[in-house]
Amino acid sequence: MTEHDLLAVVELEETCGLSRWGWEAYYHEIAQGRGALMLVARTASIVELSEETLAGFIAARFTGDEVHINNVAVAHRFRRRGIGAALLGRVLKEGRALGARSALLEVRAGNAAAQALYSRLGFVMVGLRKAYYTDPPEDALVMTASI
Repeated sequence: MTEHDLLAVVELEETCGLSRWGWEAYYHEIAQGRGALMLVARTASIVELSEETLAGFIAARFTGDEVHINNVAVAHRFRRRGIGAALLGRVLKEGRALGARSALLEVRAGNAAAQALYSRLGFVMVGLRKAYYTDPPEDALVMTASI
């Protein structure tokens, strides 16, 4: 992910109903650099192969021996094609290379599709954060995986 991706990242964040980080938070992560694992997935347009579209992104941070996955989003029209799994797999691989032994994330309690994806990648639920999300309010499941 680069600064040039941020408008599309924020737009995707809004359309997917993620907790709002906004342009400045993503920019800060990229600019700070240290520990930030910020990736995008692009796909070429069928109409014009030179035109790329942001299909998804992941924002994570490596700290100590853990990767904290903050946001993962895939555009609706590109879902169920393995993009989310590829982004998560790459972040886990990068984290492992940096010395991480585990990964942690929070997911909306009502987001069964995301929970299923995380479970397929080895994440298990270890806790619950009451009223963690706002707009709309919802509990979060805390999931972790050994990497």
